[in-house]
Amino acid sequence: MAGRSGVDLHEGECSDGDWIDLVAAASAPVGAVGGKSRRLGLLRRLGLPTPDGLVIPASALAQGMPEACRARVAAELTRRGWDTVPLAVRSSAPHEDSADASFAGIYHSVLGVCGLPALWEAVDAVLASLGTPQAKAYRAHHALPDAGMAVLIMPMLPAVAAGVAFTCDPQSGRDDQIVINAVHGLGDRLVSGAQNGEVLVVQEDRRRDVLGVVSRQTGEAGANTVLSDAQVLALAQLLREAAQALDYADPAWDFEWVFDGERFCLVQARPVTAFPWRAYPGLAAQSAIWSNGNTRDVVPDVMGAMDWITWRRMPDMMLELGYRLAGFRLLPGVRRTALIGGRLYLNASLIQWEAFDALGVEPRAMNALLGGHHPEISVPATGWQDRLRRLGGILRYAVSASAWRRRGRRQATQAFADMSRWRCESTDDLDDAGLTERLQTLCDLIRSRDGMMFLQASSGGNLCFLLELIGRDLPAQSHALVAAIMAGGEPSVTARQAYEFDALARVAASDEAASAMLRAGAPWDLSALPQANPFRRGFEQFIDCYGHRGIYESYLSRPRFREDPNYLFALIAGMLDGADTGHEAQRRRQQDEAWQTLRDALPAPRRWLVGRLVRAARQEARDRELARSALIAHTEVCRGLILAAAERLCRRGLLADRDAVFDITPHELFDALAGRLDAAAVRERVTHRRQQRQAWDSQCAPEVVIGRQAQPPALATRSDDGVWRGVAVGSGIAEGAAYVARTPEHALGLAGGDILIAPSTDPAWTPLFLRAGGLVMETGGYLSHGAIVAREFGIPAVVNLPGIVEALQTGQRLRVDGSRGEVQPLD
Repeated sequence: MAGRSGVDLHEGECSDGDWIDLVAAASAPVGAVGGKSRRLGLLRRLGLPTPDGLVIPASALAQGMPEACRARVAAELTRRGWDTVPLAVRSSAPHEDSADASFAGIYHSVLGVCGLPALWEAVDAVLASLGTPQAKAYRAHHALPDAGMAVLIMPMLPAVAAGVAFTCDPQSGRDDQIVINAVHGLGDRLVSGAQNGEVLVVQEDRRRDVLGVVSRQTGEAGANTVLSDAQVLALAQLLREAAQALDYADPAWDFEWVFDGERFCLVQARPVTAFPWRAYPGLAAQSAIWSNGNTRDVVPDVMGAMDWITWRRMPDMMLELGYRLAGFRLLPGVRRTALIGGRLYLNASLIQWEAFDALGVEPRAMNALLGGHHPEISVPATGWQDRLRRLGGILRYAVSASAWRRRGRRQATQAFADMSRWRCESTDDLDDAGLTERLQTLCDLIRSRDGMMFLQASSGGNLCFLLELIGRDLPAQSHALVAAIMAGGEPSVTARQAYEFDALARVAASDEAASAMLRAGAPWDLSALPQANPFRRGFEQFIDCYGHRGIYESYLSRPRFREDPNYLFALIAGMLDGADTGHEAQRRRQQDEAWQTLRDALPAPRRWLVGRLVRAARQEARDRELARSALIAHTEVCRGLILAAAERLCRRGLLADRDAVFDITPHELFDALAGRLDAAAVRERVTHRRQQRQAWDSQCAPEVVIGRQAQPPALATRSDDGVWRGVAVGSGIAEGAAYVARTPEHALGLAGGDILIAPSTDPAWTPLFLRAGGLVMETGGYLSHGAIVAREFGIPAVVNLPGIVEALQTGQRLRVDGSRGEVQPLD
């Protein structure tokens, strides 16, 4: 809605407007309406409780408002019935309430304004605050140019209580607490610092993703309780919802709120501009290092709201349990994950520090397991007391780890049985409350399977010790030797999936009807084959076992093979004339040579220990893949329930299409089903987030961010002899034509013996490994999926070569030396 002068907000032309409605200000240029008005307008548009308002744009105030303009604003105020009620007249400058500068307390606002003469005096007072010494000094400190000022006019709210609140702890840096400051009446004295009020802290239960315990701190002696516990929790839930609606990727916000005795309203919102990173004392002086060198392997793309809010605490649950078993005192409320530019990053600083301080794992060794090109943290010199403490931690961990591994395997076995049963249960007879309860129960069940979490995150210890042990005597060969002796053994669930898929392709090649169907191309129809057809039976059995897997299956928003098997059909069609790459014979030869090298170099006791570590490390790798597969089995059912809810919302007009459900959060989904969130709010939030995702998709994601600064890409460079050198994770040598593929679908044309060049690989790529002569990846470390499976298959593999996908072309002949970690063009 625009003023009488006909402002076209879609064109961004506000220079001739007398006033702009607050909701319309959400899409107006920030230079016209200012940061405060624009963000409050966005909150109102997104369906959050915010007072109505209108904005006098900066252009109308730049040279003073002519009487005719004032008359039109006055007429609009009268039309709204605001000419006889107390008003708030508030500043709204372009850089105010921005991510870099809050201007808190710098510019002026006037409350309780009654009558038009007082209104124009208040407007003049707000404009005058642009030129105060403190405003000029603040702008100079932040290197901001002088700019105009818009003015926001809103009706005053009857305040029983008011205050400010943060969806994080701005002093400690904890992101699992909501901190609320509350006073009786209006909050202007609290905002100005003249009154302390009551401090209320709401603690998030990270395991269940719910807000729980309320703790109180009285700001002034004898102050009465401002809000009850129930009211505090209701406000905290509103604050969390508002923060995630504004920016689900980084919901650290500073709000001002008012309570009228019945409901809460938000009257200001700005990002927290000074958010310290929470770190252990020995790490606090160093900057946070964020890296996606590990996460790009399975979560390479932008995450939507449903995915991120559902899983953002999962890495904490996975990583913390092992350290608790070791008796390590974890620092509560630290951030181990972040969504930067929509992509998932790990806090490499914290991960390195905790591994070092708890177990004595050097940062260099931890980085080799993680993969990526982030720097090592600085760690203090280790004294005998530290070594003794860490040895005790290792022993405590070792005593408990076996039992927890057995627990994890039992839970994984139970998970497959449970999800098979859940998948067959219909949701048609459930009402909305029943569907919500089933989805919440499933999410709680996933989070309760702590043994599976342990297998996912605590499966690198023996591999780390193995690398260190061999590296003492053979530092230049340790990676290649470990890759060779780790190859083979009992296959992991992912390798077994690939072997069974390869066998299925052989059945198809020997079956005339199946071959004809597959060669005919899409759309493939399995029902066209007789039920007794061997390929049809085999494919149905394969889907029954592995249909929960999918392409980049970590995303709830991605379909599973049970839903869409076309990728599998296309892959088998390409394998009908495939050739055996001879990996098995090569693997055995490399393994024999590696053990001979170790027999020549290591004394007998150390060789015995190496053998023990190899067996344990292989089991850990199998456990890691098993736990991942079981977790994905849960997420398949979770996706099905979410889509069932989405179909109901589509029928009611809340969603335009069912995939839009992945652009709302779980809490918003439950509120929409319960009727607490209307159609307009749901649609606006979906639109807002899709615009966010499109912007992130168009940006290049840096591999490393230090503090808040993206680092230049650490592109792999060729040495003087024309060779790229990365990390050797699969031994042996292969020569062949390069096949560059950015996604599994792009790799369908891979011929037997080709060298697969990929940015990263998740389990959907695994069947391709059996056709590939070698593997080269931009990302990855020793514990990445591609590295684990490449070792199992005995494929020469080199990882951690950023930029290699752009540097090579399909058809270019390469030599991949997995023993040395080298990639050499032969053309």
